[in-house]
Amino acid sequence: MKVPVNSIRAGNVIDYNGKLWVASKVQHISPGKGGAFVAIEAKALREGNKLQERFRSGEMIEQAHIDERECTYLFKDENGFTFMDKENYEQLVVGSDVLDTDQSRWLQDGMEVLVSLHEGTPVGVTLPKSVVLAVVEADAVVKGQTASSSYKPAIVEGGIRVMVPPHIGVGTRLVINTEDGSYMERAKD
Repeated sequence: MKVPVNSIRAGNVIDYNGKLWVASKVQHISPGKGGAFVAIEAKALREGNKLQERFRSGEMIEQAHIDERECTYLFKDENGFTFMDKENYEQLVVGSDVLDTDQSRWLQDGMEVLVSLHEGTPVGVTLPKSVVLAVVEADAVVKGQTASSSYKPAIVEGGIRVMVPPHIGVGTRLVINTEDGSYMERAKD
């Protein structure tokens, strides 16, 4: 449906130039001279390329209708990643073109995610903001190193490399940010 470009917010999906784009950054700009405009930075849902576009304030743009379903991750095979819809127990297969390797490395059996569907086709997966993983390999603590700003590399479950404070050892469960792969804190369990 057509909506004013002023109503687009980050996270909205728009249909522009025959492609679906998810808005990542939206700025409303009113220069001292001339008319106001809206600058949108977006990423193509399927292709992954980026778009930077300016629209006059009040211009109409096509907003795509996206259904979001709560799903549980089941497994990965040659067809892609299989999720189960929690509402009707249908299985949804999401291809590797939709779920990139940066996101898919955090998937764990039974993980709850949101799968975005456009006309019944999966176009995106929203992971939880953080995951809890155990350290499987870490360097030994170097005596005299302060905990202020020094971090050391560690390998967590799934073979993912994360920079952690020096006091973290093998077996410690950590909370990891899924957006940038950074250490957040020790798990409280």
